[in-house]
Amino acid sequence: MGCWRGPSMVLVCLLLLRPLPSPGCPAACRCSSGEVDCSERGLSEVPQSLPANTSVLQLCYNFIRVLGPWSFPPLPELLLLSLRHNHLGQIHSHALAGLGMLQELDLSNNHLTVLTPETFLPLTSLATLNLGGNRLGELEPGVLHALPQLRALLLRDNPWVCSCGILPLWRWLSQNREKVQEKSSLVCRVPEQLNKYPVMAFENESFRQCQETSLSPQHYVAFLSIGLFSFMGSIFFCTFMGSIIVVFHNLRRESHFWRRPRICRDC
Repeated sequence: MGCWRGPSMVLVCLLLLRPLPSPGCPAACRCSSGEVDCSERGLSEVPQSLPANTSVLQLCYNFIRVLGPWSFPPLPELLLLSLRHNHLGQIHSHALAGLGMLQELDLSNNHLTVLTPETFLPLTSLATLNLGGNRLGELEPGVLHALPQLRALLLRDNPWVCSCGILPLWRWLSQNREKVQEKSSLVCRVPEQLNKYPVMAFENESFRQCQETSLSPQHYVAFLSIGLFSFMGSIFFCTFMGSIIVVFHNLRRESHFWRRPRICRDC
């Protein structure tokens, strides 16, 4: 059906080609000049009908326990996002996709135990990250390296496990002391003998016995194959050498038998 069959069809086509209006303010939120406040609304997920010009999004004191993939609608102007006090325990690796302009992210006072580098890869402009008051015992290598623009990091009130697993975090902190706020609040929780010991007080000598061996499954398969072939080769070699020794010993016995002087019966 073409667009030029009558005046009514022209009107319909014009209406269809007209850009859709941007989403308005969600009923559970308050909106004003690019700031959207959805705090203390009993929300279990991020509202999807957010204004496209949102620059500040407050989602504090709700019940958002999981951020799944693409949890946020397109927000090209979002600069500040706060999710503190949400019982948040899991963030999908693509949860923050589309937030490339974000400069400040507050994830404090939640239940986070693990963070992956992929989670923060979309946040190429992030300057401030607040992870305080969670359940982090360590940070995987690469989490902070995925944030090249980071200028301020808050990590207070986490149960840091001060073993070899904290070495990547300690190394990053040692090289970026000016970016770490509230250094005195960054203390060990485990093991018990290091409880409340400042993480920043460790020295390189403290990790002398730690060996960073990040082997991939392919490495383990290769080592297993080499070990198996070595084992089979050693069995074959031992069997071969044993056979040679037995043959040599038998030949020696026969040679000795024929060289032995015979007893003269007529003497």
